[in-house]
Amino acid sequence: MFVTLQQILVLLIVLIFLTATNTTASEIKNSTTVHAIFPYPTHENFNIQETIAELATKVQTPHEKQEEDFHFDDENGEEKRNLKLKLIHRDKLHFSNYFTNHSKMFEARMKRDVKRVSSLIHRITGGGGYRVEEFGSDVVSGMDQGSGEYFVRIGVGSPARNQYMVIDSGSDIVWVQCQPCTQCYHQSDPVFDPSLSGSFAGVACGSSVCNRVENSGCHAGRCKYEVLYGDGSYTRGTIAIETLTFDHSMVKNVAIGCGHSNSGMFTAAAGLLGLGGGSMSLVGQLGGQTGGAFSYCLVSRGTESTGSLEFGRGVLPLGAAWVPLIRNPLAPSFYYIGLTGLGIGGARVPISEDVFKITELGDGGVVMDTGTAVTRFPAAAYVAFRDAFVAETASLPRAPAISIFDTCYDLNGFVTVRVPTVSFFLMGGQILTLPARNFLIPVNDKGTFCFAFAPSASELSIIGNIQQEGIQISFDGANGFVGFGPNIC
Repeated sequence: MFVTLQQILVLLIVLIFLTATNTTASEIKNSTTVHAIFPYPTHENFNIQETIAELATKVQTPHEKQEEDFHFDDENGEEKRNLKLKLIHRDKLHFSNYFTNHSKMFEARMKRDVKRVSSLIHRITGGGGYRVEEFGSDVVSGMDQGSGEYFVRIGVGSPARNQYMVIDSGSDIVWVQCQPCTQCYHQSDPVFDPSLSGSFAGVACGSSVCNRVENSGCHAGRCKYEVLYGDGSYTRGTIAIETLTFDHSMVKNVAIGCGHSNSGMFTAAAGLLGLGGGSMSLVGQLGGQTGGAFSYCLVSRGTESTGSLEFGRGVLPLGAAWVPLIRNPLAPSFYYIGLTGLGIGGARVPISEDVFKITELGDGGVVMDTGTAVTRFPAAAYVAFRDAFVAETASLPRAPAISIFDTCYDLNGFVTVRVPTVSFFLMGGQILTLPARNFLIPVNDKGTFCFAFAPSASELSIIGNIQQEGIQISFDGANGFVGFGPNIC
């Protein structure tokens, strides 16, 4: 029988379509996929026993040789434009291993998360301004709860004194606790002493740097700063110019806050590395050196590997799904993205796109945040989203609500369960499909898993770090885009 070229092409198209639409769960296990068009994976076989076993992974070994962590290889004086740091979740660090079981660690994480979200909502809807008189005065141990989810280790000063720092994509200042400390919380490293650094230089009140600092002040001719966080933690002190060391690279003339009065719950970190969209954040200050570009991989829970934080245009990957960043003039520090809808099991949930838009008053919108753990959606959107998931998982035994989660399952005794995938419909037609480990999380070691989303107390949506885990996420600030993938961490 004679077969025409046209018939052969039709058969090939049908074969490709059938192959794509019959992707098995085993083929997509632990994968994160970004597609511009349908079809995409609709369900996954989620390994319950393997996930529970991962809860027992070991914490990271604490640093032992402080001054040997960093080595300089820029002997020719050339500035490196691609900077790379290891990124560690706080639960994997030795100084946060004071909880003896996963349930208590989970409970502490959710308490931090509620405070974090309240802080973001207040900063965006309430103007975010704080005066020094409003600061509390009680010293709170840094070991009690702790702000911050992901940590990096950098060198401060010359010679470099290594410090653990919390990274925060919603903050615009880099600061460390400094001697002399009139009030300091506990940290794992010795408090930074600027008198021992040959590169430390105070900033004058009338300088251009001081004018860029929010809530700046002046004392004895020196520029002062103060920052209050939503959990009641705060830092205040003077602004200085200092050298920071990242892995093998030294970056000079970085404006940092030298905190002489600090109170709060930073879990033994020396301070905070702001990665927000403002000019005083590390990203803003690196500016031309890195082209406003950085990329991170938040390592998945249950692994002993570390994630990564990289700066420079050279780290922007080819093949990522790029989505426009949306600017909110009332909250320039935050990274907003265009979210148009949500999907469960391959079907789009009937939610109006307007729910995810920024209003003329600056309310609403969708923020990407490294410091928030659990993704929040406005109540109406969350209910429709959750109900669609519940309908697709009707055969799974339910468990009582836990903490901020109202949709939980008793999966004790199951080896694997088949669950629908969750998808984010992004501006420009891209679809980000999450693996089950990014939305069905264990809350104890007894087999209780919860749907890791929650309703927002406002119109603001927040994409949290649980949903970002394992995905390479890149920001191209110069051109106004955020990229997802193409690699997994």
